[in-house]
Amino acid sequence: MSRAYNVLFLCTGNSARSILGEALLNQMGRGNFRAYSAGSQPKGEVHQMALQVLRGVGIGTDGLRSKSWDEFATAGAPEFDFIFTVCDNAAGESCPVWPGRPTSAHWGIEDPAGVEGPEQEAAFLKALHYLRNRISMFLALPLDSLEEMSVRDELSAIGRSEGATGPAEVR
Repeated sequence: MSRAYNVLFLCTGNSARSILGEALLNQMGRGNFRAYSAGSQPKGEVHQMALQVLRGVGIGTDGLRSKSWDEFATAGAPEFDFIFTVCDNAAGESCPVWPGRPTSAHWGIEDPAGVEGPEQEAAFLKALHYLRNRISMFLALPLDSLEEMSVRDELSAIGRSEGATGPAEVR
C-alpha cells in the first residue's frame, strides 16, 4: 500500500455503530488506514456498552467521542477516501459536500443501542462481529490496483453481507 487511506464512518447519533467501526478499522488497518466517525445529530457521548464491548475484545477506546459530521466538512479537516454509512437514517440524509470525492457506501447494521436489558451486550457484540467481517473484506481489497468502478462494486457487495439493513448504495 503506497499511502494511508482516510475513512469516515457515519451514523445519526455517533454513539455506537460508527464508533465501533472507527475503533475496529484503526486497529485492524495497522496504520494503513486512519478511521474517524461522526453523526448528523450526535448524542454527545459514546454509548457505554460500545466502550465496554471494545475493551472486552482488546480494542482501545482512548480518544473515542461522539461528534458532528460538521467537524469534517471544514477547512483543515482530513480529506476522506471512503465514507461508510452504518445506519439507514444516515444513508438517506443529505450529507455535507466532502472534499476529494470520496467513495461512499452504505453498510447498514441494526442499532445495538436500541436494545435494552440483558440482550444489549449481545446486540453490541453482533454489531461488532458484522463490522469486523465487513472491515476484513474491505482490507482484503487491492485498493491501489483496483479501478474506481471495481472498488464501488466491491464496497456495495460488502454492504450486502451478513447482517445488512437497507439497500447497499455506493456513491
